[in-house]
Amino acid sequence: MKDTNLTESIDAMTPQKISARHVNVHYGETHAIKDVSVDIAANTVTAFIGPSGCGKSTFLRCLNRMNDTIDTCRVTGDIRIDDEDIYDRKVDPVQLRAKIGMVFQKPNPFPKSIHDNVAYGPKIHGLARNKAEMDDIVEDALKRAALWSEVNDRLDAPGTGLSGGQQQRLCIARAIATAPEVLLMDEPCSALDPIATAQIEELIDNLRQSYSVVIVTHSMQQAARVSQKTAFFHMGSLVEFGETDRIFTAPEDPRTESYITGRIG
Repeated sequence: MKDTNLTESIDAMTPQKISARHVNVHYGETHAIKDVSVDIAANTVTAFIGPSGCGKSTFLRCLNRMNDTIDTCRVTGDIRIDDEDIYDRKVDPVQLRAKIGMVFQKPNPFPKSIHDNVAYGPKIHGLARNKAEMDDIVEDALKRAALWSEVNDRLDAPGTGLSGGQQQRLCIARAIATAPEVLLMDEPCSALDPIATAQIEELIDNLRQSYSVVIVTHSMQQAARVSQKTAFFHMGSLVEFGETDRIFTAPEDPRTESYITGRIG
């Protein structure tokens, strides 16, 4: 029976962006992630699926060291981006998160203008030498997030005044404004209506041309629509990983089949 070390399902011809080996996560005495090994391909959407509490969001947060902010959390194993150990003591987590952006479940625009929401990261990281360069970065990020045409005439308006779907696209623009190489998304559509969800899904498909995208989703239909690779987590373990079409039509592990058919979860 296959379990966590399933990297053989990766197409060897596809460049790998992130490589994780034997990752374990403990919250105090709780063993939340159990010996997970997986490769994330470049310019690919990888979906993490599984029941609530199975560890998919916890593992996602390992990829940009968001778990560092939790005092009781301990991460072991090896995670590399472009063969660089992201948990090396020389790695600055703030700089890492500019390289590996994140979009959260609930849209969380800052209480600032639309322009200043997007400019926040580039300003912190010194990516613009003057206002004109910053304006160009903001415009480019909003265009990539498919929001520019809707807000270009009101960039000074508060980001919190946008609709839910627009707020989430604003958060995506904010995440990509620092020119990341990887974009992590933790259930980015769970708080959105079907129309806004369809817009975000179309955007995700476009974004993979420039980024490696990893998305946690409770919706198997969404995973099937937007991803090329799917990882199924259960009880802290990575049960099965491979091409999305195969995972949904011919899973190799009976636990995967049980989840997809609704018998567990």
